[in-house]
Amino acid sequence: MRISNIVLPRLYPIIDAAAFPDTAALLRFADDLLAGGATLLQYRNKLADARNMLRQAKDLKTHVGGRAMLIMNDRADLCLAAGFDGVHVGQDDLSPEAVRSIIGPELCLGLSTHNPEQLEAAEVSPADYIAIGPIFPTSSKQRPDPVVGLEGVRRARHLTRKPLVAIGGIKRANCRQVIDSGADSVAVISDLLTAPRKSAEEFFRLLR
Repeated sequence: MRISNIVLPRLYPIIDAAAFPDTAALLRFADDLLAGGATLLQYRNKLADARNMLRQAKDLKTHVGGRAMLIMNDRADLCLAAGFDGVHVGQDDLSPEAVRSIIGPELCLGLSTHNPEQLEAAEVSPADYIAIGPIFPTSSKQRPDPVVGLEGVRRARHLTRKPLVAIGGIKRANCRQVIDSGADSVAVISDLLTAPRKSAEEFFRLLR
């Protein structure tokens, strides 16, 4: 088991490239999140080919610089190529052990889980933090896993000592419940899209 020393911010914003017409709009969104207090950003792109994904990721890295920790969704190879700080993988991606062998010991590794069996495996894996979800119904995935609810968060907290990120349908209206159930951080996509700076500020205020 890897003992993680990562301290996750309460808000874990995910920048989904599909929500933006071009890279310039995506970079403006990132700026707004940073202005709202974000210190970590995950870049997610399920539509582009590897070349275009890498180009946009490099633009994001150049633009953000050292202002925030950058996490690549799914792709360990592109994490390295873009100079990101870590990668987040799902159950259908490379194993945490394979990813760790690619990115080395220093970069951050996150792993998605959806049930107790996956959580138990993640706990003894080389992942630095574990995500659990979906907590609530979500439209961000075409084929989401079954909703685990707040009870799923409480169960996950019992099963792992690693930092825990809750994801799936989390909004300002329910984020406090998620933290109170045992999550260290909440991952958010859709509820940051409108007025991102103000939205991020409100999340941080609610999650103190």
